[in-house]
Amino acid sequence: MRGHRLSLYVLSSSAQCAVIRVGGELDHGGERLFLDTVGSCVDSGHRYVVLDLTTLTFCDSRGLNCLFAVRWLLRRQGGELLLAAVGRRVTYLLEQTGSTDMIAAYRSVREALEHVPEPLRARWPPSAVPGAARPPAP
Repeated sequence: MRGHRLSLYVLSSSAQCAVIRVGGELDHGGERLFLDTVGSCVDSGHRYVVLDLTTLTFCDSRGLNCLFAVRWLLRRQGGELLLAAVGRRVTYLLEQTGSTDMIAAYRSVREALEHVPEPLRARWPPSAVPGAARPPAP
């Protein structure tokens, strides 16, 4: 799903875990799309969300607030937000705001999924053809 300069694709999911690639710019312009899309995943029962930030090129304080909003939703459901392939910009934001202990960040999706209870994990790598992305589930 695309909007502004932000793209979101569900790469893999199980009943309670989704891996979503976030690409482009997570800022004021993409805030509504991000919150609506990831919020729909949470509403549909995904208690664990791994955000693959491999293709995220920009994130500002509004984007960081989006991550905290999703974290809050997931924690209310007994779940967790996990970030994967975190770039320098997001790492800098987390460090400068003292948030590194609040949002878990990992080097890869595989590493992040190791912190999701095994029976709940999404399949990784996804069974789809590499490079083929599908839009998020409604």
